[in-house]
Amino acid sequence: MSSRPPEQRSLFGEILDWMLAPLLLLWPMSIALTYAVAQGIANGPYDRDLAELAQSLARQVRITAPVTGSGPPTVSIQLPDAATSILRSDDVDTIYYQVLGVRGEFLSGDFDLPVPDETIAPDTALRYRDDAVKSEPVRVAYLWLPGPQGQPKYAALVQVASTLDKRSQLATEIVKGVILPQFIILPVAVVLVWFALARGIRPLSDLQQRIRRRESTDLSPIAERDVPDEVVPLVRSVNDLLVRLDDSIGKQKQFLADAAHQLKTPLAGLRMQAELAEREIDRGQGDPQSMKHTLHQIALSSQRAAHMVNQLLSMARAEERTQALGWQAVNLEDVATDVVRDLVPQALDRRIDLGYEKAPSPGGTTLRGHPVLLREMLRNLVDNALRYTPTGGTVTVRLMADPFGQVLVLQVEDNGPGIPAAEREHVFQPFYRALGTDVDGSGLGLSIVHQVVRQHGATITVEDAQERPAAPGRPGARFTIRFPLQPVVGAAAGGAGEPGGRTPSVDSPAAPER
Repeated sequence: MSSRPPEQRSLFGEILDWMLAPLLLLWPMSIALTYAVAQGIANGPYDRDLAELAQSLARQVRITAPVTGSGPPTVSIQLPDAATSILRSDDVDTIYYQVLGVRGEFLSGDFDLPVPDETIAPDTALRYRDDAVKSEPVRVAYLWLPGPQGQPKYAALVQVASTLDKRSQLATEIVKGVILPQFIILPVAVVLVWFALARGIRPLSDLQQRIRRRESTDLSPIAERDVPDEVVPLVRSVNDLLVRLDDSIGKQKQFLADAAHQLKTPLAGLRMQAELAEREIDRGQGDPQSMKHTLHQIALSSQRAAHMVNQLLSMARAEERTQALGWQAVNLEDVATDVVRDLVPQALDRRIDLGYEKAPSPGGTTLRGHPVLLREMLRNLVDNALRYTPTGGTVTVRLMADPFGQVLVLQVEDNGPGIPAAEREHVFQPFYRALGTDVDGSGLGLSIVHQVVRQHGATITVEDAQERPAAPGRPGARFTIRFPLQPVVGAAAGGAGEPGGRTPSVDSPAAPER
């Protein structure tokens, strides 16, 4: 089941979303808070009106002590008709009032007005509460009136209540006065945020245009002078990539130029031999022996050209980073025995003693790597040694480990002419060949070896194989590769008893040389 690729996101849109989303979320919260504050503001003046009515009503209450000096005080109230009309004159809200005696007996007002929950009045201060009359919410102002000296402390309760219509209307007007301007301010704020964000990311657009206007061959670093501080790390990373890309392209150009120069020789030989054979045939002088010699030269030139092409393909494959996807647990002993077995016929043709040695390895001979590249690397080294070792010489492939088991060592040693110390740092360069040799080759083999060694995190060194060579001028050469050993899950710790099957390599080169 193929997964859908992630959708491309817009930086402008994402920043705008993160800026506007909180703003749109805070707007309803602002409306709720504004309404709560408006309710508090609206309650203020109407509570004061209720307080004045309650206090005015309390002044009309008469509390008298009993004549005998015992018993509860007498509470009475007489409201003039004008006072009653004032209490009932509100056109919007309904006003309720109530006066209760010492024992809670009803004296005057509206019987439906509920009594406060306080069983014992705390003091004579004016107090407020929210309540309901006939299921309609009301605001109540009430106070307890003190009794005469020597009588119960509180003698009467006075309450005045009002419905909440005017309060709601005032709160609504306040909310409208505050919220309605926000309907204008909010779109303006969105537009201002849009323009501010567009102006803020304009340097990114300018940077994009500067990069788009560049020629495909312009890999110079991008100037940082007009770039915001937040984008400077990105520009520096791109500049670092451009430098590495320029270096890589330069190496590729140099490699192609060298390859083209090296291919000229076998192609020119092919053309010359073909033209020579054509002229001899035209003159009627082409005897079989001469034609056989010409065809042999053509075959050698074509073989050199094919060998060069295969080496170039091997070099490209060794440099390809995607080869790392094919890494797995590789037993280096199996690779070594395979390569030695394959090159035994070539060694017999040259009458060279080709051998393989393995020392005990406490860390095993298994490592993580690419089997095809490792086999190609070792084949290049062994074939290179066979080409430079004279008839009757010896070539030895040796596999061993360091005493601490941290490094796996692979050596290829011969008793040929060796490599002078001054040239050892150059032999791994493409198309470099040691001076004073007449061995046929392309100069790419050791470069391929170096590429594979580097990709596997290993190191390679070159030294003389013999401090005191038996034959003058033949110190031999020893190539030593050190692979860092890492734990391989599911891999065998030691070498296999029998070599494993070979892994074929497409377009595998015949054998590179120094």
